[in-house]
Amino acid sequence: MLYKTRGIVLHSIPYNDKYSIIYMYTESFGRVAYLVARTRGKKSNLSRALFMPLSVLEMEVDHKHNRDLHRVRETKSCFPINELSSHPVKNVLALFLSEVLFRVVKETEPDARLFDFLYQSVQLLELSDKGLANFHLVFLLRLLHYLGIFPNSESIAQNSYFDMLNGVFVPEIPMHKHYLDKPESDAFATLLRMSYENMAYYHFSRHDRTQIIQRILEYYRLHLPEFPEIKSLAVMHTLFD
Repeated sequence: MLYKTRGIVLHSIPYNDKYSIIYMYTESFGRVAYLVARTRGKKSNLSRALFMPLSVLEMEVDHKHNRDLHRVRETKSCFPINELSSHPVKNVLALFLSEVLFRVVKETEPDARLFDFLYQSVQLLELSDKGLANFHLVFLLRLLHYLGIFPNSESIAQNSYFDMLNGVFVPEIPMHKHYLDKPESDAFATLLRMSYENMAYYHFSRHDRTQIIQRILEYYRLHLPEFPEIKSLAVMHTLFD
């Protein structure tokens, strides 16, 4: 049966000589895998250029609920992503964030709040010209809300330790190794107040930013046991000197 839905590209892998599998997070069906031809004529509306990481597409799809692979019949961009494809920093950010999403967004049920967050985040990344060095930090921390593992910000207090295992700020060192010391905890509490609107006002050294992203990914790994190493992280570390 044919349906219309919007979708965000997460990942693409070759299927055979003629087709690729495009993993997308869709508004109507949650995470879906689509079989898309790798080569098409010039007049085709399924150009491979449409399926770059974090592309936001309006699609007509052939969706059968008893199948693992589905077909895209027609598609077009919801809005241009010229910056994501050509701007060197935004291009790497899109690659990194789409890889994270591919690893953490597994649900095959739709979530309107999550889709709206992703849609608006991609729009902001395309349009933003300030605070890009912090965009991925805001994105990863805001995403925790929709994964159900956002830290308990009500527990923030001076001279506390952030217990990463339990997602809470505590007055004493936890009885395990997964915690932040007091300076790190203070910095993390500050990060939790960062948003897309104020991210341009936060400044970190390259060393501090590298430590921050490592700690955030460690938090992901503690709460999402199947969360792997992110391959594009090494490229991220070369940015924002």
